[in-house]
Amino acid sequence: MRVRNRKRIMVTGGAGFLGSHLCERLLADGHDVLCVDNFYSGTKDNVVHLLANPHFELMRHDVTFPLYVEVDEIYNLACPASPIHYQRDPVQTTKTSVHGAINVLGLAKRTKARIFQASTSEVYGDPEVHPQDESYWGRVNPVGIRSCYDEGKRCAETLFFDYHRQHKVDIRVARIFNTYGPRMHPNDGRVVSNFIVQALRGEDITLFGDGSQTRSFCYVDDLIEAFVRFMDLDPGVTGPVNLGNPGEFTIRELAERVLALVGGRSRLVMRPLPQDDPRQRQPDITLARQLLDWEPRVPLEQGLERTVAHFRKVLAS
Repeated sequence: MRVRNRKRIMVTGGAGFLGSHLCERLLADGHDVLCVDNFYSGTKDNVVHLLANPHFELMRHDVTFPLYVEVDEIYNLACPASPIHYQRDPVQTTKTSVHGAINVLGLAKRTKARIFQASTSEVYGDPEVHPQDESYWGRVNPVGIRSCYDEGKRCAETLFFDYHRQHKVDIRVARIFNTYGPRMHPNDGRVVSNFIVQALRGEDITLFGDGSQTRSFCYVDDLIEAFVRFMDLDPGVTGPVNLGNPGEFTIRELAERVLALVGGRSRLVMRPLPQDDPRQRQPDITLARQLLDWEPRVPLEQGLERTVAHFRKVLAS
């Protein structure tokens, strides 16, 4: 017998960092979860503890190919999100964003499923407006080394809104800002995991540029809470909605906080700033506060402690 209000929910990219936490949350809420991943950047290790749950199913599949299943809701998280991963095969990255969006939107159209798109703050590029709100159209280089991700995600947003306008698909588009926490890939090149792994190994901590560029860091549990609240809203609330922590820190400040937590003798070492790396990144979450009655609750210090504890176990195993 089905639990009242139990839904069949598909999470693409479900074995990734964010996807695995989302699968956990949806199972805890009493739903049937189909986790779809091609394991390009995700890993079975992230969801192995869920395999014994009879309401969880894991499927190896690439979203650039159509998928024929019956679902009530779709969370589309499929796409490598770190520069190291998405620049390794930029053509495939663009195809994952664009062809993947077409395929999951086609599925949502057929099944009349509500569908969530994990977009990104990268749609704002290297912004001229600070902080960034949803009305800002961005400043993106269309031919740079980050364009496969930035423009792929921008095109995916276009597809979502056109499917909504043309086919009445019930969409939710979230623009995700820097997020961190357990199960980040230790070699994904993102700043939090980079700093923690380097500090735990006693290596020099690499700062790109002079470390004065800023980022805002949201702990993963806070972000997943926002996902679920967004999907639970009544039809017609499409977004885009910024999701992230508006607390702003320089990269140097982050490095110093990680060093204080980990200890050791690591030094800060400067390297040239990568092409098109944004100088500032801070979300305006006014809309998320109004629509979702949500804002991040986990302070950076507490979130870093949990993330350092996770990486200590990973590096010791």
